[in-house]
Amino acid sequence: MPTSTKHLPDIFDRAKKVMPGGNTRSTVFVPPRPPYAVEGSGAFVTDETGRSVIDCNNNYTSLIHGHAHESVLDVALDAAKKGTAFGLPTRYEVDMAECLAERTGIQQWRFCNSGTEAVLMMLRAARAHTGRDIIIRFEGSYHGTGDEVVDQESLGVPASTRQSVLVLPQNDLQALSDVLQNHSHRTAAVLIDLMPNRAGLQPATHEFVQALRALTRHYDVLLAVDEVISLRLSWGGFHKHYGVEPDLISVGKIIGGGFPAGAIGGSPGILKTFSPTTSGNVMWGGTFTANPVTMAAGLTALRLYDEKAVLDLNIRGDHLRRQLKSAGIPVNGFGSLMRIVTPNIESLWWNLYDKGVLAGSNGLLALSTAMTDDHIQQVAEAVIGSTTDLSVK
Repeated sequence: MPTSTKHLPDIFDRAKKVMPGGNTRSTVFVPPRPPYAVEGSGAFVTDETGRSVIDCNNNYTSLIHGHAHESVLDVALDAAKKGTAFGLPTRYEVDMAECLAERTGIQQWRFCNSGTEAVLMMLRAARAHTGRDIIIRFEGSYHGTGDEVVDQESLGVPASTRQSVLVLPQNDLQALSDVLQNHSHRTAAVLIDLMPNRAGLQPATHEFVQALRALTRHYDVLLAVDEVISLRLSWGGFHKHYGVEPDLISVGKIIGGGFPAGAIGGSPGILKTFSPTTSGNVMWGGTFTANPVTMAAGLTALRLYDEKAVLDLNIRGDHLRRQLKSAGIPVNGFGSLMRIVTPNIESLWWNLYDKGVLAGSNGLLALSTAMTDDHIQQVAEAVIGSTTDLSVK
């Protein structure tokens, strides 16, 4: 058993009695049993044993300002005191939609409670607008837990999904061109994550993205870009880095300020299918969608993460990635996000944790504005030391 779990209390035993495998979120399980978080402050998270580590997981990229940022908490608490949820719209969602529109240049927005839900809503919007069924997506990319966007061979996924989803290799322009030539008349959208985490956090090539945009326009198919993770990487969204404009975009993670959030953006012409003022509209509710606490916290977090903050954090990430590569460590990513490439991911995770760094269970490192240069240097030393330990073994 890794040293970090030696003194864990019986919480994992309790968990196994009431949750399958003691787990309700697959991505945070690390064998043989994970540490349990009890507190977070700034760049650090503290587990059940009292151990504090630098948080380079940041709830899988969502905590852009680290834990318990004072300004974010202040506005969230103020909103909560006035009511945590209503059966009416509020000004908070209007403020957030205006912020996203100004930041991205995408005119209209609609909210939900997670990245998964945002992707599913985006696919519904594409199909409703085009009247077509097929969605094209790319191998290895993670777009949430909906049946249509997970591995079609996964347990519980109906075989019927294969009739409406075509899965292609990313960066294979010929395969994409062939499929669109044969199926564009039945295709609503091409769905892409420009730097898919689950597929190794390798950015798509500029050539492929430019060609993808040109092909979708040529065949009158919508381009749906999943920016649930990558919104943080460029001012206005990672698609700006490629110089393309999507027809639809899904976002989440950082827009919630540490609370559950998701959203889709698009032109009025596409999103009008959701308007309750028109007949035959798409009905899409959500009891806690756009709740005032999330909207207030998220708006503050986004305003704090301004254009300079985006650039500064990316510079720090680029420096860390160069440092790791110079030490011979395979690492992918862009800006403030990176992924360590190793076949010994479980051992690496525990080595890092024992050296004071919390990574993603897949080797993901996500920086936050709460980190200082000293924190990032500690992360570099921990990663280099951990990979050295594994190579010696």
